[in-house]
Formats: sequence, structure tokens, C-alpha cells
Amino acid sequence: MYSQGAPVHPAPDLVLTGARVHTVDPDLPRAEAVAVTAGRISAVGTHAEVTALAGPATETRDLGGRMLLPGFVDAHNHVRLGSDADSVQLAGARTLDEVHARIRTWADAHPDADWIEAEAFDYGAIPGGRMPTAADLDPVTGDRPALVLTYDVHSVWLNTAALRRLGITRDTERLPWGVVQKDPGTGEPTGFVTGFAVLGLARNGQRALAEFLPWASEERRYKRLCASLDMAAENGLTTVVEPQNSPDDLFLFERARREGRLRSRIVAALFHPYGTTAEDLDEFARCAKRFDDDRFRVGPLKLYIDDVIEPHTAALFEPYANEPGNRGRTFYEPAEFAEVLTELDRRGFQTFTHATGDRGIRTALDAHAAARTANGARDARHQLVHVECLHPQDVGRFAELDVVACMQPRHCAPDVAGPGKDWAEGVGEHRWSHAWAFRSLREAGTRLAFSSDWNVAEMNPLAHLHTAVTRRAPDGGEAWIPDQTLDLTTAIEAYTLGSAYANFVDSDRGSVTVGKYADLVVIDRDLLAVPPEEIKDASIDETIVEGKTVFHR
Repeated sequence: MYSQGAPVHPAPDLVLTGARVHTVDPDLPRAEAVAVTAGRISAVGTHAEVTALAGPATETRDLGGRMLLPGFVDAHNHVRLGSDADSVQLAGARTLDEVHARIRTWADAHPDADWIEAEAFDYGAIPGGRMPTAADLDPVTGDRPALVLTYDVHSVWLNTAALRRLGITRDTERLPWGVVQKDPGTGEPTGFVTGFAVLGLARNGQRALAEFLPWASEERRYKRLCASLDMAAENGLTTVVEPQNSPDDLFLFERARREGRLRSRIVAALFHPYGTTAEDLDEFARCAKRFDDDRFRVGPLKLYIDDVIEPHTAALFEPYANEPGNRGRTFYEPAEFAEVLTELDRRGFQTFTHATGDRGIRTALDAHAAARTANGARDARHQLVHVECLHPQDVGRFAELDVVACMQPRHCAPDVAGPGKDWAEGVGEHRWSHAWAFRSLREAGTRLAFSSDWNVAEMNPLAHLHTAVTRRAPDGGEAWIPDQTLDLTTAIEAYTLGSAYANFVDSDRGSVTVGKYADLVVIDRDLLAVPPEEIKDASIDETIVEGKTVFHR
């Protein structure tokens, strides 16, 4: 048994017994009971050992053989962006006809809405593998402007009325919130806008959107945040890393905390778009100093080196298999990005770099190598996020450079939340073996941090664990690149202690260890004792933060 002295004084406030405790602590991997005192774990051991510590005021609860895990640490979850209940929901709409039907139903039910707003559009719904155009949207939107966000929130689809309302013409190259795509034959805007995640979710882009779009209003933003925070508690997420914020967004978290909505702990990264100045960095440092406690901490910086594969904007070494001549692009030239990362590392910032394509990933790793050469090694815990298409020559470099791979398992399941037809056809079958190389990275000594990337994929960590272990869609079917599956113990570690380590909170979170916060999750069955296909069917029964139940099913 672990304890802080023997016996523990004072008596614990809470004893959880009758549990199958998977601690994620190699010194005592399995246990039956856990004691909690003043919000921290005070004992871990057998039923007899831990219950003997109880006093007259101790609450003792029998979990009836259910599984007890450390609370999940979601290392990349857009709780602030979230999902918008007031928009048309297009998740799961696989055809243009279904997209039209959902938009038509919403528009008929909201005749007075100034804008038609929709989200979670799947690129694959457009026939022929092309990108959508205003003409595809016009039949069901008429004269009302419409703005549709893609499921990855990296692109926007506008109708003709929106192009008119916003004054977008053949002379418009770039908006504060995106890059206008043009018809190669006519030069006219197509209605498709790329770069939204980099521009539209940045400080200036959000300000520009708020001038005309209800979706970007303060109350809609706060409503989305609160809904996501509720989901986090329901899904056993005791710590959430919100990866992309500007200083303008931090008041939303302050409000949520003040109003009792911040039940999970939050780590908020600040967005470092292209063109960030030294003055911006000074402001980021002031924010990190102001918000620095175990409930809400600000500090890491989010950057992009490339975009995403589906619209062919991620950076690849070889051209896209279905678009010869296009290798995508990086947002920085390699030498420039190395200079940026070297300066951020010199100033002591931790960085999260979105890196999706093999060329983007290598460019980011080269930049980290340059920073280490210039500044020397330090415990920076820099992260590359997504790491979707990884060249085999770069697998070993993560461990060599002490770079964490922050990855989202559901993205590699062959269904709507994973590498759909557009992803697979874009990279080409000859590169499929490079996709989400969990096992290769782990065997090379890489620190893995798992996350949901909500609302790109489900927030439920059990869905991600199922995919990491099986590489199958939720409804079964053939495993996709099964050579890269992980065993469940390793996957759980990546979603708990691995993500805690990646965010400098492993000293008090990520495992069921004496002295750490009593951030725990109760699951309705022992995941280690059921067939892998059952993992996705399990449920989170209770979420505990600092010894207090914040969700109970």
C-alpha cells in the first residue's frame, strides 16, 4: 500500500473501495481501493488496507467492481471553439443532398435569421472529390447569406449572397479570416475560403467576424464554452488543454470560473500566428504570469507550420496523389521557422506546433533541432500536434529532440471522424503506412500525449482508446494500418500520464499516486478485462476532481 505515513492522519474524507484500480503508476499498477484526504490521494492499496484508515466522518463508497482510472488529461481540445447548438449541424451528412436537406430544414425553422450558419461539413459530401462552391449552396439558401464551417474548422464555404454581403470579388485575395479561392478559368471567387484555422481563429480574424456574424458574438462564444465544459466533465476529462486562444478570449474562462462552470482544470495555450511581434510575446508572458494556478493556467504558445490534408493545404514531400504538382505549403520558410522557434525557446516558452504533412513535420523537427543547437537542451516539452503523415526517417527524431507527439486516435479510424476518402486519396496508398504511427513512435521512445481535438472528433476518450487499440471504425470493419495499433495499457497512459507530462502537470496529475490530486474517473467496466471491441461501449459513470464529484451518471 502507498500512504503518507502509517497510519494516515487525519482520517480520509473519502474511501473508494471495491474497485479495479488501474493506477498508471509502475510502482503499484493495480489496486482495490483509494483514500482521499483534503483533495489529494492519501492511500492506494487493498480493500483491507485502505478501509482500515477510515474514521467516523469518512465517506466510504463501494464501486462494485467498476474500473477506477486517473482522470483523463485531454491534451488538445477546443472547448472554447466547441460545437454551436444554434447552427445547422452537418456531422454525418455524407452527400450533398443530405447537406441540402439539413440546411433547408433549419432555414425553414428560422425564417428571421439574418445568416444561415452551419458547421461540421465533411469535404467528402461533394461529389467527385472537388471542393465546394457557392453554386452548391445557393439552391437551399436563396438570398440569405450562408457560412458553413468544415468539420476540421480549417475552411469555410460561402454562398453567393454571402460573397455579395461581404464584398468578395475577383479582386479579393485575402480576408482577415481566410484566403479566397478562385476559379482557375474565370478568376471569380468560388465561395471556398481556406486558412480559417490560422486566420479566422486568430485575434484579428475573430474581431472581424464579430462585426457581421452571430456565431462570433460574445454570448454565442460563451454558450459554446459552457456546453463544452459540461461535456468535458461528463467524459471524464479532469484536465483539458485548450490549444488556441488570444488574450481577448481569456475573459470567457474567467467568467466560467466565476459562475461555477469550470469543473475541469484548464491549460490554455495562446495563439502565435504568422507576424506575431515582440510586443505580442510580452503580452503573452503577462497573461501567463496572471493566470497560473492549478485550475486555470495560461502559458504555451500554438503555432502552425502547415494546414490540413483534405483540401490539399498540408505540406508533403511528394505531390498529392490526386493533384499532381501540388505539394501543399508551409506557412513559414524553413529557416524562418527555425528562427521563430529558437527565439521562443530562448524566451522560455513551451510551443505546440500544428504539423500534419510529412514535409511540415520535418520542417518543425528541423526547427526544434536548430533551437537546441542555439540554446542548449532544456526541459521544454515542446509538442508537435496531429503528426498525421510521418516520414519513417523522422520517427526517431521525436525522442532525440525530446519533442512530444500530441495525437488524436479517432482521426485514424476509417470513418467520418477519421481519414475518410479525401484524406486517403490525397496522400495515396503508398503513404498510408505513414499514417498516425503510434506504435513506431512509442517503440522509438517518443512521449505520446493523446487528445480528442473536439469538436473535430468526439470528446469521449473511450472512443479514442478503442481506435488506438483496434484502428477500426466504431461499427467494426477492417482495421486500417493495424501495424500501428497500441496495447490498451499504453493507450491509457498516453491519455493520462503522457498528456500530464506533456503539459508539465505530471507531478500532481496523470496517475493514481499518493500525494497527487484526487482527479479520478469511474468506468462501468474493467477495460483491461473485456475484448477490445467493447471499449467503445463502456461509459464514464463518475468524474471526480480534487476529491469532489463533478459528474455522476
